[in-house]
Amino acid sequence: MEKNISILGCGWLGLPLAISLIAQGWQVKGSTATEAKLPLLRSNKIDPYLVQLGDNLLTRSEFFNTDILLINVPPSLRIQSAHDYLNQMQALAKCVERSLAKQVIFISATSVYPEINSEIVQTDLVDVESPLYQSEWFFTDNTNFTTTVIRLAGLIGPGRDPSRFFSGKTGIPNGRGPVNLIHLDDCIGIIQKILGGQKFGNIYHAAAPTHPSRMEFYTQASRATGLPLPEFVDELKEWKIINPEKLVRDLGYRFIHPDLLQCLDDKSCW
Repeated sequence: MEKNISILGCGWLGLPLAISLIAQGWQVKGSTATEAKLPLLRSNKIDPYLVQLGDNLLTRSEFFNTDILLINVPPSLRIQSAHDYLNQMQALAKCVERSLAKQVIFISATSVYPEINSEIVQTDLVDVESPLYQSEWFFTDNTNFTTTVIRLAGLIGPGRDPSRFFSGKTGIPNGRGPVNLIHLDDCIGIIQKILGGQKFGNIYHAAAPTHPSRMEFYTQASRATGLPLPEFVDELKEWKIINPEKLVRDLGYRFIHPDLLQCLDDKSCW
């Protein structure tokens, strides 16, 4: 039986995910919003498609004729309004409804959870005003297909070296606040587990199980790469800890990079 998936958004996460799935025998269609990137997809044995979100989304595109659709198009709220993003997601959900896809993975983010000065284990403690949370509903509330939402913590890995976030800066607030991060390898591993176990119709949040302070993590990150050290204010303001217990239990998942501080010194992480 052929395993078919379309990945909407073959960027930092989508491209290596597609490559890993092809190595496992999947037939992968991948999209980009930039025509110049089509040869990159083709060179990695990904069936390439130009898909641009908006009111004129091509619903008849062969891209959407698939068993499973993975949506990885986070909002760019610095260049578009929340209203425009929600309109795009609503149009996309209607497109999926008319397609052959019956199973969807929607990549979201742990930013849907407010800073409640507590550990977050359940998935319902959300900020209902978050555009990203509201966009999830277009897919989870649609009965024409079954959606699993993955809310990813801050992303680190190749091309996203955390040492550059705060290096050399001073007066950085909330130095004792815990970090919630996840490595690219674990993002891919979790998606593979969901696909392999057919875990559709669920909501998971995904973060490494260790949560060092901002001060400790980013200082060590800068030290590991020889960049100027940041200076944090030694204080604890609003915070949250994303606990991946549900994901670990439901998927039987073992993190590839569970220790964020150890990952900083591991060259294979970057």
